Amino acid sequence: MRIAVIGVGAVGGYFGGRLAEAGEDVTFVARGATLEALEAKGLIVESINGDFTINPARTTSDPAIVGPVDLVLFGVKAWQLAEAARSGLPMFGPDTVALPLQNGVEGPEALAGVVGRHRVLGGLCKIFVQVAEPGHIRHLGVEPSIDFGELDGHVSPRAEAIRAAFEAAGVRIRIAEHIEAAMWEKFLFIVATSAVGAVTRATLGELREVPESRAVLEESMREIWRLARARDVPVTDGIVDRVMAFVDGLPEEATASMQRDIMAGRPSELEAQSGAVVRLAAEVGFDVPVNSVLYGALLPAELKARGAA
Repeated sequence: MRIAVIGVGAVGGYFGGRLAEAGEDVTFVARGATLEALEAKGLIVESINGDFTINPARTTSDPAIVGPVDLVLFGVKAWQLAEAARSGLPMFGPDTVALPLQNGVEGPEALAGVVGRHRVLGGLCKIFVQVAEPGHIRHLGVEPSIDFGELDGHVSPRAEAIRAAFEAAGVRIRIAEHIEAAMWEKFLFIVATSAVGAVTRATLGELREVPESRAVLEESMREIWRLARARDVPVTDGIVDRVMAFVDGLPEEATASMQRDIMAGRPSELEAQSGAVVRLAAEVGFDVPVNSVLYGALLPAELKARGAA
């Protein structure tokens, strides 16, 4: 399978690296310091499941050089997705499929607007991974997994081929029966932990141990669960309790990527997470008071990071 990875950060670097390690034909599309590091040292991955290096790593800054591929894996931040898709159009042939792994629930539609809905899968990943430095990925916890599927729910030959490639790479992968519901169930986890972590400036271990912050975390999730139901997304009963149990098992020092970006004064995925909750709630006349307060509390820092305040 010919695969291109656009965005060689924590997620794109880890999963693209595993595919390359397994012998798939993977090209990493990068620029700046990341491209320089990949060209000089290859892709370095430290992992609780075993360290590895892809050297030389097939890299480029120009998707037109790559030509049509079977799969484009998008590992960029949510707000970069549409632009990344436009830049990657030369890699899309008649049978190319796009798989976004961003946090949030709007990624497939953003891609569909650029490459066409028939080329887009829904997807999500679960992993605790960070960029140690450009081209150097550090997997710190959580068994890496990907859930993905066709937007209309059918199991297609192309989905089966992608599953086989990831399975051969040792990645736990599942074709979801209803990928939109699966994405919302991750969404309520990532939005709550990101926003409450960013507001409190606390690690996951710290905020889950304080009853008051734990209550905010849980109510943020419950609001999003109720919003999903209001939007006719069939999220499962009991998901919040299961997610809270998952939170309790994560490393005490864990923080979300949005939280780290906000704390460092960088642009973040606030609009794709808390902002999306507020927007999507407004579309159906649904009230999300906890998430609205979290969004409002974090928005000034986001605007400042983007030079708008």
